[in-house]
Amino acid sequence: MIIHGHFYQPPRENPWTDEIDPEFSAAPFHDWNERILQECYKPNTEAVIVNSHGDIIRRVNNYEYLSFNFGPTLFSWLRKKHRHTYEKIIDADKKSIIKNNGQGNAIAQVYNHIIMPLASEQDKITQVKWGVKDFEFHFARKPAGMWLAETACNNETLKVLADEGIKFTILDPSQAYAIRKIGSEQWVSKPELELDTSRPYRFFTNEKFIDVFFYNGKLAREIAFDDLIFHSEKLMDRIVNLSYGFRMISAATDGETFGHHKHFADRSIAYLFSELTSTNGFSVTNYSNFLKLNPPDYEVILDNGPLGEGNSWSCAHGVGRWSDDCGCHTGGENGWNQKWRKTLRFALNDLAVKLDYVFIKATKHLLKDHRQARNEYIDIMLNPDSETIEKFFYFNSVKYLDQSEVNLCLKLLEMQKYRMFMFTSCGWFFSDITNIETIQILKYAAKAVELTADATGNDFENVFLKNLMEVKGNTKSLPTAADVYRKKIKPLSKSKHRIRIM
Repeated sequence: MIIHGHFYQPPRENPWTDEIDPEFSAAPFHDWNERILQECYKPNTEAVIVNSHGDIIRRVNNYEYLSFNFGPTLFSWLRKKHRHTYEKIIDADKKSIIKNNGQGNAIAQVYNHIIMPLASEQDKITQVKWGVKDFEFHFARKPAGMWLAETACNNETLKVLADEGIKFTILDPSQAYAIRKIGSEQWVSKPELELDTSRPYRFFTNEKFIDVFFYNGKLAREIAFDDLIFHSEKLMDRIVNLSYGFRMISAATDGETFGHHKHFADRSIAYLFSELTSTNGFSVTNYSNFLKLNPPDYEVILDNGPLGEGNSWSCAHGVGRWSDDCGCHTGGENGWNQKWRKTLRFALNDLAVKLDYVFIKATKHLLKDHRQARNEYIDIMLNPDSETIEKFFYFNSVKYLDQSEVNLCLKLLEMQKYRMFMFTSCGWFFSDITNIETIQILKYAAKAVELTADATGNDFENVFLKNLMEVKGNTKSLPTAADVYRKKIKPLSKSKHRIRIM
């Protein structure tokens, strides 16, 4: 049995202070990171098992049993703000390596949760390289697997993962289009395809390949949306029934299910893992170990979605939730629509092209390769000391740079970080441009614009605002994204602030 928890929150720091501003919707906590820490991340390091009298008889670190990934920006926040919880998660991964033939429970994640099929090839590469480096920094080992934001995937995404040495990823069963036994010429495809989720599949891309696990969709949905997770015995019975005749059953869900979405579910899975699985004939393992013991004998072709852009686990329309008014939403009042998603993506894509042009032009005679420099900037993001910066420029600059040239490069590399952050998927997930997640990605866009203007004199704010005027939301008080920008974001940029690296 494998249960995977995707533990993630979007980057929430104010880019002018590097601290999270108060988020009143998270009350009584300061912000959503703090709230979910107390309801989920921390409790899962010390989930209690009680007797019939309510007395605590044992505490379980669920991360020793869960397959899991942590969003890199969230995990860096944990390391900075809640070191004890962070270290217990690291320790759990080390213990899981011993239990699972040298294969740890933790896997990596694309860095700041962008929708990979909608990203440029170079952005895909940077997201994977940053995610790998971040994982190595925290867990002191190479990742075998990588989680894709919203499991959003297409052929090009898997090619990048394979090229970067990732061994496997985890997808929703609906994302498979056809399978065949390796070496056979006969494909079985949709709608006749009945996918066996108890085995891994191999996806071939050019001369390389990556393996894919498709989790059990029924079990995953019941854990996420039904009440099974509140009753360990019922959940165990359901797992037994669904897994009958198969060698492995797995489910993947938001890690926040275990304590945040479903209060005290951390205790349910603690009892499931530590007491019920072995007595019901199951061993708890992770995908890396299972893959080591059971290499694929089938290959797979992906379902690339209605527009060829890929599919995901949270949109029935491919990846439309992050690019169009596809019909997926999270509520809102009658008459609301999400047409703003398309125009917002256009505005940010247009801005990204302009920012990239300036970055390449301004660093052309300073950096050997702007792509490699951006990919390796993660080293400075993780450890911004003078030694790391000096080493970075030793390998990436075309000549000795004076301090003004170093500052120029650092400002523009920091701009590229925020330019990546402005594509964080949560900005499109909810129902209106006034949601805090959409406001947050606009903050990152504003910071990228500001850094570019400060470093080079190229100011793209007016043309960006013109595009934001076309991003029309659902409220009268803030009818366009330009209004959100002027009223919610611009005052922040005018206040006293600091640039983290200079």
